Amino acid sequence: QVQLVESGGGLVQAGGSLRLSCAASGRAFSNYAMGWFRQAPGKEREFVARITRSGSITGYADSVKGRFIISRDNAKNTVYLQMNSLKPEDTAVYYCAANPSGYTGTYFQDYDYWGQGIQVTVSS
Repeated sequence: QVQLVESGGGLVQAGGSLRLSCAASGRAFSNYAMGWFRQAPGKEREFVARITRSGSITGYADSVKGRFIISRDNAKNTVYLQMNSLKPEDTAVYYCAANPSGYTGTYFQDYDYWGQGIQVTVSS
């Protein structure tokens, strides 16, 4: 079992940047594929970004491609989401997720472990 704790959210103006962090407990972090998802009020949880175990391969939703960067530091058991050029439509609760099988899916069903979520609000 792994526990995930997000940090780094908050309020930012449109065009600004934030970096989210997700710290994982346990010693098997490097075996997990990791993902970021988000959920806006009244909407379903949607895929944002994913990263393989080694960090060598990443993937993004079209809505964030070119603006967001996912990365990981296996020595620190942490995955990051650098969010640049933020837009009001990026406002949501952001969740990190882990998949022990190593599969980097784009559906929330592909991930077994979830953080509690953190609010990101982008003002216009």
